[in-house]
Amino acid sequence: MRVTQSMLSHNSLRHIQNSYQKMGKLEEQLLTGKKVNRPSDDPVAAMKGINYRSQVVQVEQYQRNLGEVYNWMDNTEAALDEVNKVMQRIRDLTVQASTDSYDAEQRKNMASEIKQLRNHLESIANTKVNNKYIFNGSDTSSKPVDLSKIDKEIDIATIDENNAKDYVLFSDNGQQLTWDEAAEAYKGSDGTSVTFPISGDFIAKEKGAVSTNSDSVDIEVSQGIKLGVNSKPQAVFSLDLFSDLGKLITALESPDTTGEELSKQIDMIDGHHGKVITETAEIGAKYNRVEMVESRLTSQEVIAKSTMSKNEDIDAEKVIIELTSQEALHRASLAVGAMIIQPTLVDFLR
Repeated sequence: MRVTQSMLSHNSLRHIQNSYQKMGKLEEQLLTGKKVNRPSDDPVAAMKGINYRSQVVQVEQYQRNLGEVYNWMDNTEAALDEVNKVMQRIRDLTVQASTDSYDAEQRKNMASEIKQLRNHLESIANTKVNNKYIFNGSDTSSKPVDLSKIDKEIDIATIDENNAKDYVLFSDNGQQLTWDEAAEAYKGSDGTSVTFPISGDFIAKEKGAVSTNSDSVDIEVSQGIKLGVNSKPQAVFSLDLFSDLGKLITALESPDTTGEELSKQIDMIDGHHGKVITETAEIGAKYNRVEMVESRLTSQEVIAKSTMSKNEDIDAEKVIIELTSQEALHRASLAVGAMIIQPTLVDFLR
């Protein structure tokens, strides 16, 4: 094959151009710190990078979810701690009142304090986090407790038990009550029923006074793993709790109540307080699991970012050495190219 001067010149220029491209690529890697700056640089590494980056984004989203879990549970735990203090104070007041060393006026003062504590329990039950009620199951937009609906007294006519069958009574506020001779119950027009003894006063509890929604609020903290972040509202803020405290207040306000009768109320308080303690312990157990999930997510994040870095990031020292070597080769190419290209007439005239 005949090699002409033109072929030598073109080859020399092509090699010099390739050298420029290699130097440019190495300089770009140093500037960006990335081995792959466009898919064409390394299609396989580019595809892996997309997968690794998706893993990192997913882990970071789970960590943000975990922050919401902590926020919800921290507020729940603080609320339950406050409930524990309230229940302990109510118990202390009841124990004092049951000693018979307090007169009727002093017991009324205790009843007033318990009323305030009962109202405080309502405010705790209606605690909101990020504008969501945390003690109403999955219905986070509705208030779970409304004391104004719990104690509604309805005046009814006196009816003899033997001839009260099929009687329908109406109160001033429109409540419809029917007498059930066998079950001794009144039924409201909205389906609400109240069972009570034939003799004595009774209290009609309006529907919706205390929410019965006990559904779990779940937040995804890892792939396929959801944690229930709320406590069981009925275990803490039940209708029985507020009704029993109402009965305790009534007993303290009555001058006929004996210390022995008040002593029996202590067991009721302990029963409700025990449920609060149990629920607080369950929140603590959930908290421990959340911390383990957080540790696992941190490890996953470190591994995912490390793998992504190995796939995309450059070894700066290695690239600098390669760039230095390429610059030396480039200078040699320029020198050889200058020798290959024939001198022009101008060179002879010097």
